[in-house]
This record gives sequence, structure tokens and C-alpha cells, in this order.
Amino acid sequence: MSAHELDDHRLDHIVVLMFENRSFDNLLGYLYGPSEVPRFEGLAGRSLTNPIPAGFQSSPGTVIVHPASSMASPYPDPGEEFPHVNTQLFSVVDPPSNRFSKVEEMQAPYNAPAANTPPAMQGFVEDYVSAFRVEMDRMPSVQQYSQIMGCFTPGQIPVLSGLARGFACFDRWFCEVPSQTYTNRSFFHAASSSGYVLNGHPPGKFSLHNDAETIFNRLEAVRKSWAVYIDPLQFVSATGLIHAPRLAEYFPTHFRTIYDFYFEAREGSLPNYAFIEPNMFHPHTDMHPHSGAKWTEKMGLRPPDTLIGGERLLASVYDVIRTSSPGGESNWRNTALVVTFDEHGGTYDHVPPPAVPPLVPDGGEQGFKFDRLGVRIPTLLISAWVDARSVVQETFRSTSVIRTLRDWWDLGPPLTARDADSPSLLPVLSRASPRSPDQWPKVVPRAAGVLERLEEEFLRRVENLESPPERLERDLLGDALAHEGAREGRAPVADSETVEHREAHRHFQRVGAKYFPGVAQGRMA
Repeated sequence: MSAHELDDHRLDHIVVLMFENRSFDNLLGYLYGPSEVPRFEGLAGRSLTNPIPAGFQSSPGTVIVHPASSMASPYPDPGEEFPHVNTQLFSVVDPPSNRFSKVEEMQAPYNAPAANTPPAMQGFVEDYVSAFRVEMDRMPSVQQYSQIMGCFTPGQIPVLSGLARGFACFDRWFCEVPSQTYTNRSFFHAASSSGYVLNGHPPGKFSLHNDAETIFNRLEAVRKSWAVYIDPLQFVSATGLIHAPRLAEYFPTHFRTIYDFYFEAREGSLPNYAFIEPNMFHPHTDMHPHSGAKWTEKMGLRPPDTLIGGERLLASVYDVIRTSSPGGESNWRNTALVVTFDEHGGTYDHVPPPAVPPLVPDGGEQGFKFDRLGVRIPTLLISAWVDARSVVQETFRSTSVIRTLRDWWDLGPPLTARDADSPSLLPVLSRASPRSPDQWPKVVPRAAGVLERLEEEFLRRVENLESPPERLERDLLGDALAHEGAREGRAPVADSETVEHREAHRHFQRVGAKYFPGVAQGRMA
């Protein structure tokens, strides 16, 4: 179905909610049983395993995939950077000294496989043992390293699972790069990361040097409205800073709070394209596995539930679209919600990512040619024009959103070769008439429990300690300080790698108030 055949305004408004660091199997692998739908590339009825690394028992053994036993799983956070993902997919540690090393200490070829090696998806346990040792300064127990093969059931994540069953779920949607947050978030809007694969080594490189054209620039050129919405407690937008060379001029006008989004959705005044960032700080709504495990353990706290905040955010975003009036400029009939993740974050998945033509033939950061995709990630398309229990079996990837926007609004040629051959979402919107919201599922997050209250206790304590920020906070702070320094013609005022938590918080507040006034002055509730 072409854009010209869709003359009923079903895509007048597109909302994307992007969470953090979960694979398809980790969150949706158990979504359907073997006979519930004609085909679903999940976990039910399969005996999928990963080998236990040598030295952990006297005879060879495996860990079988299983339902997660804790809402904090995996705890601590797995490795998500390019060398870690190489080990997860190819079971390669090259050179051997990369084992039990921090990412910034790893050496070439960064665990990369030999050319044309197919990913066997057998190194997740091996890599998690190494990442655990680096994070916790000790080796894991059997129970601890086995949790990397734990995947959640629908009852544990009722909102995401309910919406996946109620609309379209993609069981072959891959992120663009086998690495971490920044490079994949950059590809989502630019089909490029300017050759970078790591977040903040060194700090500030994205906010200073990632000058790839974005789909936001294309929207602006044809006067299509767009906005980025963040939690005001985060102060600064990761999307904005990742693309600062291209988007800085729009920081004051196009970056707002999540509460502005709720208001605009209710009154029917959403922009043509809305992108929502969850809170990557405390209290987290991003579904990111907990990356402060060492501090939690040091303070004698149990690990927090890392999914319930994201489930609540998703339910709120979905409900405000579902209940929007059909009389508004934006409404339930003409607004599509894409729910996705930036990357898999080191969590288990069994489907090998495909190879793609090299985007950087001479090799970018850490020698990567960008010639293979990242791991499968959960992605849903929620729209009145989608049937319930739809499973999209074709291969999609994150730049499919760019392709869809270009096709629907005639935004010009491809940004790069990557979005040029990405499939569009338009054929998935296949209904002849819209489903009324009274036929849409109603979803309710799990009630707050002990683990969530313990996370709040953890937050109160960590705010009063001279403790380091979490890894992603330090990366984002590095880009925020680099952007501020460049704008003011001086060096950054602090080293993002050494600041303590309270100092980092003050820097975020200052930079946010200065460069993201729409967030600082936007709706707070």
C-alpha cells in the first residue's frame, strides 16, 4: 500500500516512545504460546541454551532460557558496548586480555569476529560473567550468571504485553548497530552516527562532532511540526545533545516536558512527529537494567524493579492517545504510536542479526564498518488501523521510521544508504476502517510494591552521598558540559568522569535551564 493510496489521514501524527536496553526475547519472548498465532519467533516450547564458560564447573554445561525470577533481572547491568556485544553474538574474546577488562581498557580487534562469521548467539553467559566481575569486583554465583538467560512473562509486564497482543508486534525488528545507546539513538533519527559506536569515550564527542543530517531537519524544511518530550527531572535531552551540531538552534523551541505532551494530546494539538524520551535519571522510567548495583549492595539494599516505571509511562502515553477526542487536530484516528527500544543492552536474544552493506567501508570507531545490524528489540505499532494480535514477520529495523516519515510526507531522498532500503511501516496500517477505542485493550501497570519503595529509599540515600552517577548519566553529562563549553568558548567546567552525584545534579540543572528552557519552564505535572 503506497502513501498515495492512504488518503484517510491515518498517519497525520506519529508518536515514538523509545525505551532503553532490552532485547525482544527478554521482554516479549513469552508473549505467545506455540499455537496461539500462526507464527511467532519467541521462546515458548523451545529449549534454548548458552554454554557456561570454562572453569565454572568440572564438566561442560549450559544455562537454559527461563522465565525471569526477579523484576530486577538482570542485576547488575550487562555489557552493552561494541566489544561486549561481539562476545555475546560470536563468543569471541580477542585479545584474551579483554576478558575481565573495562571497555576503555579493551584492545583491538575489540572481540570482533573473523569476516563473514555468522552470529551463533552463544556468548551471553560468557560475556555476563566478565561484565559481572568488572562491575562487582567478584565472580558471580551460578544463580547470578544464569539470570542473563531469564526472560519476562506477560504477567510480569502487563502493559507492554497487553499492547503487543492488542496491536502489531514485530518479531524481527533489529536495532541498527551492535552497540550501545548513543549510536543507536543517532541512527534512529539520522541513519548514521558519524562513525561512532561508543557513548562517551572520550566525553562530548557526539554533542561536538556528530553532524549527520537528521529527519528533524527534513521535517523542518517542509514545515512539518515536531517536538521532543522529556521528563523535567532529567533537565537535558539525550536526543538534543546527541544531535547538537544539527539541532542546537531548536533546543529553545522544540524540546518540552512529558507533561506538555499529555496536555497537547488531550487537547488534540500534537505535532506531526513527537518523540518521547523516558527518564534516564532517577526515578527511572526507561526500563534500563539497574547500573548502580555495587552501590545498592554497599548500602545493603535489595535491587530495584527496573520495569514498573517504564510500564507506567507507557500506559500513560497510550491512554492519553486512546482517550483523545476525535474532534481534535490530533486524535485516536490519525495518531500512530510506535513503542520501541534503542538497543538490547546485553540481554539475551536467540535470533541472529542480519548482515547489511557496509556504511563505513574504511571502518569507524573501533574499526567497525557498520556492516551488520544490532540485536532484536521489542517494537510495537499501535494504531486504529492495525488489527489485534498482529505479528509482523518481515525484517524491520530502526531506520524504518525514517523511511516511513520520508515516504508519508515526501521528505526527500534517503539520509544514508541505511534508511534507503529499510522497509516502511505503511503496509502494516492495513485495516480498511479504524478500530474504535472501545475495542482497544485497557492496560493497568502492576501496583507499586516493596522493590519500588526500596528504590525510592535508595534514591534518597544516593542523593546525600558523594557517590558517582550511573554510567549513562556520566555520558550524558559529558555531552552537556562539552556543549556548554563550546557555546561559551571555553573548556568544560568539570570532568564528567570524576564528578560526584550532587555536583553532577547541579551541572545538569544549570545546563538544562540555559539551553533547554522549554523543559525548565514547561509543565511539571
